Amino acid sequence: QVQLVESGGGSVQAGGSLRLSCTASGRTFSNYAMGWFRRAPGKERDFVAGIAWSGDRTFYADSVKGRFTVSRDNAKNMLYLKMDSLKPGDTADYYCARHQSAFTTGQIISPPPGSWGPGTQVTVSP
Repeated sequence: QVQLVESGGGSVQAGGSLRLSCTASGRTFSNYAMGWFRRAPGKERDFVAGIAWSGDRTFYADSVKGRFTVSRDNAKNMLYLKMDSLKPGDTADYYCARHQSAFTTGQIISPPPGSWGPGTQVTVSP
């Protein structure tokens, strides 16, 4: 079972930047597409970005396209989310996730049950 731990959240003003990191356990990290999700207060958890197992394809929610960049370092078992031009609407808890099947593109991220990490909080003030 993969274990995921997010970090890098914090409080910033609108227009600022943050970089989130996700540390993944296990020797097969590089075989799986990974993604970022977020849950704003009182809302459902939504897809933010996905990246293929090989790192050569990325996908984004329309609300973050052009502002967020997802990347991975398979040698270090690390996933990243660079967030620029942050808006108050980006305020949420952010989670990384691993797709349940290997060798996929990252367009769909469906995590195995019980694999969510604790998340990291991002707060953007006006």
